[in-house]
Amino acid sequence: MTGRFVIHLPVVANDLLSAQRLARVVAHWTHVLPQTDPGGTTVSAEDDQNARHWVFCDRLLSGGRRCLLRPDHDGECSRRRGWR
Repeated sequence: MTGRFVIHLPVVANDLLSAQRLARVVAHWTHVLPQTDPGGTTVSAEDDQNARHWVFCDRLLSGGRRCLLRPDHDGECSRRRGWR
C-alpha cells in the first residue's frame, strides 16, 4: 500500500460531456490545494465506474506543467483551458 488515499466525490451530471465539463471546473478550482492532482481527473457512468473517461489531455509540457485541454484535442497542447 502506498500510504495515500483517494477521495471519491460523487457529482451527478446528465451526460458524459456535461460530466467532463463539470469535472474540469472542479479540478481547476481545486488546483490551489497542494494535495490535488487535477490531471488525473476522470468521470464514469454511475453504474459502470470501472469505465473511466479522462477529463484532461495530461501530456507534459516544458517546465513539467501539464496540458489543460481535452484528452482528444486537435493541435498543439496548451496551458489555456479548452472548455468545448
